Amino acid sequence: MATLQASLSSIPTCYATVSIGTPNTPLDQKLEAIAAAGFQGIELGFPDLLSFASKRQNKDVQPQDFDILCDAAGEVRQLVEKNGLKTVMLQPFSNFEGWEEGSEGREDAFRRAKGWIRIMEAAGTDMLQVGSTDSPHAIGSLDYLASDLQQLADLLAAQNFRLAYENWCWATHAPDWKDVWEIVKKVDRPNVGLCLDTFQTAGGEWADPTTASGLIEREGGREALQGQFETSLQIMSRTIPKEKIYILQISDAYKPRAPLDPKPDESGLRPRGRWSSCLRPIPFDGGYLPVVDVAKAVLKTGFRGWFSIEVFDGGPDGSDQDWKDMKGYAKKAMASHKRLLQETADS
Repeated sequence: MATLQASLSSIPTCYATVSIGTPNTPLDQKLEAIAAAGFQGIELGFPDLLSFASKRQNKDVQPQDFDILCDAAGEVRQLVEKNGLKTVMLQPFSNFEGWEEGSEGREDAFRRAKGWIRIMEAAGTDMLQVGSTDSPHAIGSLDYLASDLQQLADLLAAQNFRLAYENWCWATHAPDWKDVWEIVKKVDRPNVGLCLDTFQTAGGEWADPTTASGLIEREGGREALQGQFETSLQIMSRTIPKEKIYILQISDAYKPRAPLDPKPDESGLRPRGRWSSCLRPIPFDGGYLPVVDVAKAVLKTGFRGWFSIEVFDGGPDGSDQDWKDMKGYAKKAMASHKRLLQETADS
């Protein structure tokens, strides 16, 4: 037990900038709160970079104003280093893979990729988070998706950068960890691994925000559901090499007060995507997902890399917070991280 706890205590801690305050909150205040709580790194959220650049330029900077964004990223790098932090990853890069050859969407995806790589270099980070596409226009063949990611991996490799591929549980073709792991194996590049996430795993395979129970309802009831989920986690622990896990993102989820509409909203976002956007607190703070079970399964692979707080906490009703005490919230997140490690060691 002592050896296990010692190995867990060496796990580096990270906090996503999009998970504290709002996009309008000054980035320097976010970084100060994260550093004061004892975190060692950040995930730099693209919305925060856009906001930072817009304030510097005194105008609305657009997502593809890459020259301006690179200049802003260089300034952010100085702020990060001033606070004794490291930029672990740039996120979230979405809807890249699966566009039809010759389509406008595909041209845009590669244009964005090249621009984001420039931003990574300016920000001083070597890892790009790519979420599994939720575009209804994406071609669903895993081989086709993998081929696109191979091309992105090769663009990143030219700068010695890495790609962390994450299953988004509302994705159109790769919503589960098994899906993205299968794709990563097909990509077969040394600079491509996984971004695993407690919410994406438990929220996709165990919970369902569209049911009254908040759980996936299937034949056999909760006992069958729990058995299937435990089997999935056991397979995860046995099959994913620790070196292919680049980061573990941590969050829980509130059970919606009323079941969400199972249909996509006007923007096309599926219910799990809407749930993700504002009902994801830190663990042990009102959520109901089996976060400890997921974290324990990841640790059983031998992974001891970055644990990153990535929450979208609008409170139990999803109406957002006033964020008057960011330092207090960040400290609460660090306490949650320590409790999570303790419970994985004890159970």
